[in-house]
Amino acid sequence: MSAAVITLIVLGATVAFFVWDRLPVMVVALCVPVALWATGVLDLGEAFAGFGDPTIIFIASLFVVSEALDAAGVTTWVGGVALRLAGESRVRLVVVILLLVAVVTAVITPNGSVAALTPVVVVLAIRAKRSPSELLMPLAFGAHAGSLLMLTGSPVNLVIADYAEAAGVGPFGLFAFAAAGVPLVLATIIVVVLLGPRLVPHRTPGRSLRDLGGQATVLSEHYALGDDQPVRLSRGVGVIEAVIPPRSTFVGDTAYPGMPTESGRLVVRAVQHRGEDVGAKHTLHAGDTLLLQGAWEDLAEAAQDPDILIVDDPELVRRQAVPLGTGAKRTLVILLAMIVLLATNIVPAAIAGLLAALAVIVTRVLTVRQVYAGIGWTTVILVGGLMSLSTAMVKSGAAEQLADGLVTMVGEAGPYALLAGLFVVTAVLGQLISNMATAFIVVPVGLAAAAEMGISPAPVLMAIAVFAAAALLTPVATPANLVVMEAAGYRFGDYWKLGLVLIVLYGLVGIFLVPILWPF
Repeated sequence: MSAAVITLIVLGATVAFFVWDRLPVMVVALCVPVALWATGVLDLGEAFAGFGDPTIIFIASLFVVSEALDAAGVTTWVGGVALRLAGESRVRLVVVILLLVAVVTAVITPNGSVAALTPVVVVLAIRAKRSPSELLMPLAFGAHAGSLLMLTGSPVNLVIADYAEAAGVGPFGLFAFAAAGVPLVLATIIVVVLLGPRLVPHRTPGRSLRDLGGQATVLSEHYALGDDQPVRLSRGVGVIEAVIPPRSTFVGDTAYPGMPTESGRLVVRAVQHRGEDVGAKHTLHAGDTLLLQGAWEDLAEAAQDPDILIVDDPELVRRQAVPLGTGAKRTLVILLAMIVLLATNIVPAAIAGLLAALAVIVTRVLTVRQVYAGIGWTTVILVGGLMSLSTAMVKSGAAEQLADGLVTMVGEAGPYALLAGLFVVTAVLGQLISNMATAFIVVPVGLAAAAEMGISPAPVLMAIAVFAAAALLTPVATPANLVVMEAAGYRFGDYWKLGLVLIVLYGLVGIFLVPILWPF
């Protein structure tokens, strides 16, 4: 049995297990390099090279930057602005989110923009009293369309531009892709607005989410604090609710409003016994609640005390309730520096992302513990494991055989049929392997076919760029799709309904609009 056949069998089995959805996706992804090594398709280094690929570093770094934006209150601020613009209207929410992600993606690629904006959209959904699953899939799909607004929107664009220059048609300019990208962004917005309620699944995230943005008002009302003493949250000072559990060492102690704690770093703002406010000295019982005020770092330390139960994590409260908090300016400067490095291509993307992630730690925006917690390890392992499949498809010749066969089949039917054939090949491969790998496989075949037919390579290359961006049918098609999967609680088979409608639009733009703008 040839290596190409073995690779296709592994590919089919991988897709089948993903669709079956009975094994954790990380288990399936890790079995792929093992299977390719065990069957001799790849050697040990090739099978696990994906985990050392610069793309993995870049993806992990983007998670760190996204975590910093969230921790510093930048995402809360952006969410507040977006919510003021959109209100609770689903249509306005969709329009604002898709326009926002398209613009951000044009500069920092779909993976970066989706990682950064996912927390924003979750907050928007909660405040609009909607499930995050209604908005996160449109977010990811809007990023794919936005990747075609500028040359810097996707690494695929840069590859296509290099091929164009080598083919003698001149490099594509910074905004050349926008001729196809703008119609796709607008079409994506229209489709999601009109068909989203029927095509986007309603799922429950793996962990419950709450809107803590109005926590100050909620606590002030709950503890009947008057106008002269309501809870006020700031960059430096916050509050937490603490419940006295059974067998706590605090049972029997005395507490009263205005009393400093034993450490002297926190103040008791209010006390409740059986749901009633206590204004004088009170002997604590199991089930009593205390409202504690102090510096956020002191509240976080107090939250670890085993003798009290915290109602809401002070870190979560701070992130949602304090827009542009401590470290926001530093984080925005770091983000801007990363964007400049990515846009100018001064250093590789992985280096730009890694420098930004290191800067976040050095400037103390995040602790090392927060960095580890902020990385989406499921996504990292999935991408690293499935990269071996991409390598095997190329090394064994399986992908090239598939592409060659289809292009040979339609090549004599004319240039439009050629683009249609390239669309099918790119669309199919792009759902299973990275769109970058797909582009490297399909572009040489497309250029050879264009030369054989005597047509300009420009429309062929631009069409392939459009087709490669249409990685919309599976969560493993791109890291951007994977990022929203866990946050929304999507399943493997949730993507294809909306994705199929949009992928048809990508095909129409690539096959019919691109040749008008770049004639054969």
